[in-house]
Amino acid sequence: MDIPDRVELVRADPIRLRLRSHAGQTTAEYALVILGAAALATLVIAWATQSNAVGRLFDTVLDRVLGSAG
Repeated sequence: MDIPDRVELVRADPIRLRLRSHAGQTTAEYALVILGAAALATLVIAWATQSNAVGRLFDTVLDRVLGSAG
């Protein structure tokens, strides 16, 4: 395969070249989504810890379960 044949292969497949150029962009987008989800989870955990919401939720659930069982 000489050089002109290789040039023709590159010209014949522009879709492959376009997909290859966007591969890093997709990875970066996934990373940003994961960072956003982690930040949101951190805010929810901080709120739940300070407001004792999780403890009240568990107390409510246990009271209802024990109330319906007995």
